[in-house]
Amino acid sequence: MSLSPSPSVAGSTPLSERPAALVQVFGMEPFHTDGELLALGFAPDGTLWSVEDPGVLRHWDPAGSRQLAWHALDDLATLWCFSADCRWAASGSDELSLWDVTAGDLRAAFQPPSWVTSLAFTSDGKVLASGHDDGIIRLWDAAGRRMLREYRGQHRRPISALAFSPDGQTLASAGEDKLIHLWDITTEEVRLTLAGHSDRIPALIWNPTQPRLYSVGWDTTARVWDTTTGEPVILLNAHASQVYALAINRAGSLLACADSANAIRVWDLEQNRVVRTWADQGAEVRSLSFAPDGRILASGGADRVVRIRDVRRESPSAEQADPLESRSGLAVAPDSGRVFSLSAGADLRVWETASGRPAIDLAEAGKLRAFALSPDGRWVAGSLAVEVHEEQLRKGGAGILSLFLWDAASGQRVRPLDGQVPPITALAFSPDSRTLASAGYTRSDVWLWDVASGQPALLIPNALEGCSIEAVAFHPRGNVLAVGGFDWMATGGSDGAVALWDLTEKRLLVTFGFGTTALAIHPGGTRLATASLANSLQVWEVPGGDLLAELKGHTDAVTCVAYSPDGRLLASGADDHTLRLWNAATDALLAVTTLDTQVKALCFAPDSASLFTGNANTSCYQLSVQKLLAEGT
Repeated sequence: MSLSPSPSVAGSTPLSERPAALVQVFGMEPFHTDGELLALGFAPDGTLWSVEDPGVLRHWDPAGSRQLAWHALDDLATLWCFSADCRWAASGSDELSLWDVTAGDLRAAFQPPSWVTSLAFTSDGKVLASGHDDGIIRLWDAAGRRMLREYRGQHRRPISALAFSPDGQTLASAGEDKLIHLWDITTEEVRLTLAGHSDRIPALIWNPTQPRLYSVGWDTTARVWDTTTGEPVILLNAHASQVYALAINRAGSLLACADSANAIRVWDLEQNRVVRTWADQGAEVRSLSFAPDGRILASGGADRVVRIRDVRRESPSAEQADPLESRSGLAVAPDSGRVFSLSAGADLRVWETASGRPAIDLAEAGKLRAFALSPDGRWVAGSLAVEVHEEQLRKGGAGILSLFLWDAASGQRVRPLDGQVPPITALAFSPDSRTLASAGYTRSDVWLWDVASGQPALLIPNALEGCSIEAVAFHPRGNVLAVGGFDWMATGGSDGAVALWDLTEKRLLVTFGFGTTALAIHPGGTRLATASLANSLQVWEVPGGDLLAELKGHTDAVTCVAYSPDGRLLASGADDHTLRLWNAATDALLAVTTLDTQVKALCFAPDSASLFTGNANTSCYQLSVQKLLAEGT
């Protein structure tokens, strides 16, 4: 086993150091994250720390409902654990790493001979235990950055959970063999073996004030053990599904458990009864943590939001919808007076640009999968996130209404656009606002609608042969439509393409390029930019389809591209938290700005002076283009 200490890791950004170009923040939802929550921990001062996939550490002020700082740590780690005081975080994969939480610095990295499957700190944070897929447990000196000892021979299968006793003298280990062993740290011998679970044991925790150990299992139970005798005390079996995570308050009086039905139950340990149940989780809960006062419980998981709850009250303090319901989108009204933003896990929101206040709500909108604002600012087109049953599909999808037009000024729903089978995930208006193009990722046809009548004007079957359609855009002249997407089944060669369709002559002009998730056409109509599947941008000549340039620099998926209305700039945003500005004529990189969230959508103001970003944490930023260029690269 080798140890490799390292200095700090790039990507750390306290919020006080947000870009100078930031003009305004719209709709910052508290506790939303970019990725699935993997670990939570309250510090003694009551602030909260979280780690999300892929290795992003965030610091929160629960009382003020705001984020304090973030750090980009290890994007390859699959397992995370905080020390009790949140001074340290440990991460595991084929490597075991120790992090200084406040600074976001890597303090040590070990190379164990087998995969890390579980982690636990002693209450004082001085010793770290790691369980491995070979059934071996290893103890590490966190301060001295060295391995202390190995425990082997008891578990014949991978270690699924670890927990130190409050005094640090006993280590509880659970294995995929469904057994729990209590190890004497000094003698390195097993003192007791606890048997009873009939399925996997994903979590263990000790009572801080009593000789009790709590275990949860995929057998739908939470179990209480007497750690002096090894005997079971009681079976907490109110869960109807697999139990994944647990936490205990510092007084040892409340136990929280989360299950695969996306429910959290809080147990009164004196009376062994459920005192709170929250069944409104958006997805699987991966982590739970009690605040120092024992009244506040934080939970997080696959729904990408940290929920803060008062255990004295039934209702949560944050709401979250299914993050897969919608695709991110962004639009600015032609007079720049309003900003329209759709984010994963949030409704379409409209703000007054000058004040930042909410402007309107769309009537009868519900959850949208996609939206578009007409260039004249009169219409909002949106596709509802409706459920489609197999029987409806066999009937051709008749009668399924999911695409509608709203009056952008009042928010009132005007008419349905009936006929296309959902899900509809790509929308675009023609430059004259008279035609709407719509497509979905499950089919390769494109529909064009007459906005005035609400009737279909043209159907382009198999508009992008064999591909999922991810984006559509009209040429500035309005008579050509660009359709881009990728081939889910591709095993070699092209992984997708862009097609240009002549809408006047109703024919395919050209097919070119590779798989893309986003595209934009230059205001002059001679260039088209696409977000490739290789973390780059590709610029193509229109209408010929020749590759003019490939713009590299992003280190994660490029999610959005946009040309400025004056034609001078090309903007790109990505999951690497960066926003890049390129010279639209020469393709030279002009500026790189790092944000505290992934960038999912982009839109320039009509005067090209501001750039708006739609973010993974559901917020929207307005940035000064002049200041972005001044910051440079």
